[in-house]
Amino acid sequence: MHRNFTQLYIHCVWGTWDRLPLVTPDIQEIIYSAIAKQCSELGCKVIAIGGIVDHVHLLAGYPPNLTISDLVQKTKGSSSHLITHEIKPQEFFKWQGGYGAFTVSHHHLEQIANYIQNQATHHQQKSLIAHWEIL
Repeated sequence: MHRNFTQLYIHCVWGTWDRLPLVTPDIQEIIYSAIAKQCSELGCKVIAIGGIVDHVHLLAGYPPNLTISDLVQKTKGSSSHLITHEIKPQEFFKWQGGYGAFTVSHHHLEQIANYIQNQATHHQQKSLIAHWEIL
């Protein structure tokens, strides 16, 4: 093989501070756009972004020279900075410190993307939240 070939996919999830309902409908798309923009700047290909008022999911392809912690730190940081400094500077907005990250097989991308894009429906139908969504 003359060139490197990688096919790396990650599913990340992180919550708002104390699981407060901070991702309100008026800023949800702004947050998702900020996350997508930061991902693009890091060389990632966004496949899906979704969530509800207290957490966000991201499914992306990422380059081998980017650590998962850098990806999450920079996407959380840029979206939080945008909200707290430009969109709603007088209101509280903060992500929790931790996150969950899971590698995804190419064969499962569509299934995970559908799960992420249907978060509102998923959470209406289930009374229990998966352990990894509340980390």
